[in-house]
Amino acid sequence: MDLATLKAFKPSEYEESADGYRVTGDMASAAKDSIDNQICAGVRNRLRGETATAALRELHELSKNFHYVQTECGLASAALNGFAFDMAVAKQKLDAAIEDARADHCTVNPDGSVTYPAGKKPGDEKIADGGTVTGSAGGSQTSGALERQAASIHPNPNYGRAMGYANRVTDALKEATDVDEKWAPKLRALKADDDLKVSKQDWADAQSDMGGVREAGKSYLDSLAEPPKDGSPKDNASWWNGLSPEEQAAWLSLRPDAVGALDGLPSTVRDEVNRVVLEEKRGELQIELDSIPKPPTNEWTWINAGNYPSKVHTDEWMAWHNKYGDRYEQLNKSLKGMQSIQERFDSTGIKGLPEAYLLGFNAEGNGRAIVANGNPDTADHQAVYVPGTTSNLGGIGGDIDRMVNVWNVANDAADGKSVSTITWLGYDAPQNIVKDSPFSHYANDGAPAFNRFMDGLDASHTGDSEPHRTAIGHSYGTTLIGSAARQGDLNADDVILAGSPGVQVPKAEQLDVPAGHVWNQEADGDPVPDIGRYGHGGTDWDGPWTIPSDERFGANQMTTDTEGHSDYWKENTDSLWNQGQVVAGHSDAVKLKPPPDHWAHVK
Repeated sequence: MDLATLKAFKPSEYEESADGYRVTGDMASAAKDSIDNQICAGVRNRLRGETATAALRELHELSKNFHYVQTECGLASAALNGFAFDMAVAKQKLDAAIEDARADHCTVNPDGSVTYPAGKKPGDEKIADGGTVTGSAGGSQTSGALERQAASIHPNPNYGRAMGYANRVTDALKEATDVDEKWAPKLRALKADDDLKVSKQDWADAQSDMGGVREAGKSYLDSLAEPPKDGSPKDNASWWNGLSPEEQAAWLSLRPDAVGALDGLPSTVRDEVNRVVLEEKRGELQIELDSIPKPPTNEWTWINAGNYPSKVHTDEWMAWHNKYGDRYEQLNKSLKGMQSIQERFDSTGIKGLPEAYLLGFNAEGNGRAIVANGNPDTADHQAVYVPGTTSNLGGIGGDIDRMVNVWNVANDAADGKSVSTITWLGYDAPQNIVKDSPFSHYANDGAPAFNRFMDGLDASHTGDSEPHRTAIGHSYGTTLIGSAARQGDLNADDVILAGSPGVQVPKAEQLDVPAGHVWNQEADGDPVPDIGRYGHGGTDWDGPWTIPSDERFGANQMTTDTEGHSDYWKENTDSLWNQGQVVAGHSDAVKLKPPPDHWAHVK
């Protein structure tokens, strides 16, 4: 880059262009939300038939286009701001060198050379002529020493000063050239295919673009205020609110994974960035899955073992399984979970179901996801559900459906107040009933994250009054809630426990909610509470361990008309209805089991 170009560079012009892209991205985001939460919701709620289905399919594609435009415009905005920031640094160095040279009676020429005036050293009689020097960039320790030696020998004292200015000018021009070469390919990459379909490859490319812009823009991102290290939800909220719109946009575009994981930030913000993370990850994983050979169709064969035929895997299938099997299964599970989340997005409007918010997402390991029905930041009643053993991203659909059912009942009972029900798979749940679930470390490790999330609901809430909040746990999820209460402030008004094997404390009063606000359900045929009585409960007093289903624990025992361990959220049941009343703040309407008859044995 030449001197004239760098002198004429105006960072504000690029920053204004960045603002334009940011505004365009905001418009695309608003259009996407309007399509998803108003137009599509209205169609689903009012229309049926092939035409409605076809219209929804086309609207969904249009929504994806707007979402992709939003994401790419955000990256373009961040890239232009990053380019302007880096070039501004180089320009400031050039301007400072020119100004310092002028003050020292030297002139920086259009080609970057520096002309110095005539002068003489103290004690010399003869005035040495002036001249012109050309600098070199990035001098080494050796070259610097040689220059200093030459300056000291030179009869004109202005020579050394001019050489210093020339080197500074050359360094600034070299830095500007490097910035231009660094950013040019990143900016060129920010373009989409010339079609109207956003594919998995497009989202994978967006993820690559994000990595490229983030790498190139490291200096720019480092110049922005970072989230507080190990900050509380209130600290996170304060950090976010202290950023300018441009700084917020940069964080949203360049570090959506980090922003989406911060408890205390607005639900709309977390939803926006986590949807980007989900789409980019889905594109990446689908491409990887497509690259893996499909399993052989001849999976089984028969052999003779002694005098008995035995069915075994073929050698061909075993070879494929040993090479690809585990990853193939993991990819399918992760993609299934992502599709379940998308299906919840696509259900907005059905039977009045509110918009969904993706408050957390991570596909690593067994995967994590936090999905809300309705905006918790504006809700009068909030319910947060913790699933139990075997929960993972692949099975998140069933857990989401449970909280949809709770929302339907609670919303009907809420007297016109707003309700948000949340599926919180924010911990590594035990994956094996026998090998994993007897151990408490899964609950103990996950409990602090649950407490932070509950506190975050306070930090991000914008309603006129404090919301009524219910923690709901199923199976091992109840153990996590108990551990959260034991380790710190649970920050809930009610606790509902279903199919609990124990909650690490022997009394309901230790669950950190007001007296009389712990509710328990044990369905006929549910084996888990009995398992808990003999090794998983809260205390081993003088016999079987105490669990929430026991009278001495002190919970309100709600009626259940379901059977087994998994049907507490089955539609049109008392089991579900009771939970909905608690969530809606109508605990006086809950149907309770009659207290045990301690005199039955003498009748």
